[in-house]
Amino acid sequence: MKGTSINPFFRRHGFVRPTMIIFPQRMKHAILNNRLPMSPDLQLALDMAEQAGKLTLDYFGRKSLQVFSKRDDTPVTEADRKAEELIRRGIGSKYPGDGLFGEEFEEQASGSGRRWIIDPIDGTRSFIHGVPLYGVMIALEVDGVIRLGVINFPALGQMYHAETGSGAFLNGSALAVSSISETADATVVFTEKEYLLDRPSTHPVDLLRTKAGLVRGWGDCYGHMLVASGRAEVSVDKIMSPWDCAAIIPIVSEAGGRCFDYQGKTTISGQGLVSANMPMGNLLIEAIEKRESC
Repeated sequence: MKGTSINPFFRRHGFVRPTMIIFPQRMKHAILNNRLPMSPDLQLALDMAEQAGKLTLDYFGRKSLQVFSKRDDTPVTEADRKAEELIRRGIGSKYPGDGLFGEEFEEQASGSGRRWIIDPIDGTRSFIHGVPLYGVMIALEVDGVIRLGVINFPALGQMYHAETGSGAFLNGSALAVSSISETADATVVFTEKEYLLDRPSTHPVDLLRTKAGLVRGWGDCYGHMLVASGRAEVSVDKIMSPWDCAAIIPIVSEAGGRCFDYQGKTTISGQGLVSANMPMGNLLIEAIEKRESC
């Protein structure tokens, strides 16, 4: 707009206008209006993520929410379990031969070379405390390769999705990571407090906690989507399970970024997960490989 100045912070990070937020009732309409080519698999994942998201909102903010402890002492709620059951039923009714691998129930083996990986509520602690930064995550793995990922943030009205070779999108609008290449200018986000509190480390990812320009605890899948949408340069999780990673990797990758574990490998079964824009990702992986070779 003529005569309008742009804050230097936003100019440096490549923003010209704020990200549009579309609330749940308009989310699907916005995606479909863009008429993006979608496979039946992606359409199913979006539909299941939307339905499960609506289910979670029925429990979100309830003072009477039932919370249980799992064997590893992490919390789980009735909403987690019911959302995963809903997703499993929806996928199973269309693809009965596909595998189902989720956080809350036993794995259903695949007879087709295809496996759906489900995290019904990523960020359960946020969910329990009424913080809206939790996500419903669904990914599809075909012959060991993740082909698509969907992450729905029901309380924010934000649906992220990506399919290999087709780009990454937020509510139907294309995503791109930032171009920041200097550590001093980078925003780094993290999940576990251990990222800041662990003893001094020479690992390149850990060094960011003292060298990055801005370090904040915006964690779980939300932090990784900040990278995919260009609002942060690096997101760090030191403790991850396959269902925590699977939907994130295709979205960040299709947005032009990189995902890797603490050994620099792109995997859903490694030590932690790091998402980064391309310049910062390249620097970190190069430094990790150099460190590993010493």
